[in-house]
Amino acid sequence: MPCHPSLRPCLFVTLFTVPMLAPAATLSIKAENDILSSGSDGHYSNGLEVIWGFEPEQSHWSRSIANVLPGWSGWSGEAVDNVAYRFGHQLYTPEEIEIGQLIEDDRPYAGLMFAGLSLFADTQHDGWRSAEGLHLDIGIVGPAAGGKRLQRAVHRITDSDEPRGWDNQLENEPFVNLAYQHRWWLQERFAGLELEYGPSLGFSLGNLYTYASAGLGARIGQNLGRSFSIPAVTPAQSGSQFFRPGSDFGWYGFANVEGRYMAQNMLLDGNTFEDSHSVDHREWVGDAKLGVALTWSRWQLAFASVWRTHEFEGQHEHDQFGSITLSTWL
Repeated sequence: MPCHPSLRPCLFVTLFTVPMLAPAATLSIKAENDILSSGSDGHYSNGLEVIWGFEPEQSHWSRSIANVLPGWSGWSGEAVDNVAYRFGHQLYTPEEIEIGQLIEDDRPYAGLMFAGLSLFADTQHDGWRSAEGLHLDIGIVGPAAGGKRLQRAVHRITDSDEPRGWDNQLENEPFVNLAYQHRWWLQERFAGLELEYGPSLGFSLGNLYTYASAGLGARIGQNLGRSFSIPAVTPAQSGSQFFRPGSDFGWYGFANVEGRYMAQNMLLDGNTFEDSHSVDHREWVGDAKLGVALTWSRWQLAFASVWRTHEFEGQHEHDQFGSITLSTWL
């Protein structure tokens, strides 16, 4: 069935995500929304991501990609522990969505659709482990992402305020973004529980985001070895949602703080090659994140709440939003 003109990116998404799926795989659905945490409906308004993760066979093409990566310690075809295909959609709006005129001092309206590929490597050492993630995202920002149509439909169904300002959204612009993160987890026992904690470094390059990041995180709970990371929240690409099934119940609480130097953010700076609404982004942005993950049998459920500092000049309050991820083995 042909795509509607406004959904032509679905042809690309289909081609990108159709590769043969491995028999032992996890399916994850992640929802991010400000209402989950703060009850508001503005700025990063909503995100939905579907993630297919699996352990690649030795002959899988993803190992050939890892073999040619330039100079990162530990990266090779043999080091890849799991791979994820990702597809997502995001909505960004100003705070006052019922105003139809351009709100010059608040962030632009923007819809975003993307397909992504992630490679993960996890190396166990004596008393610590190293976790790396490489992410490639390709997508489009603008009317072709269908943000206007989607938000208006949802708000009609939920009898919420009608978003009237979508005529001021960013113009269509394709994007390519490459991101990398490396975490170092020190492993100990504390009060009868397993504990991992340590720093992280990362970066993103592309016409959607360009930034460098540094953070410090911790996980504490039982059966930590069944899962590998803590949930990531936009603009960071998803951490590994892959986990190992088992009869024992597993859980962990997590906390993470991260600072980013934002060199570029299209969603605030406006379109690269066309005139569009924009605001002055702040170069230094910080996140604080708390959450919990539960693992039982073939299922995993994770919830995170995020507090974010001001992202642009003139922003009145910090942002707060939540993230829920449900994963299962298929």
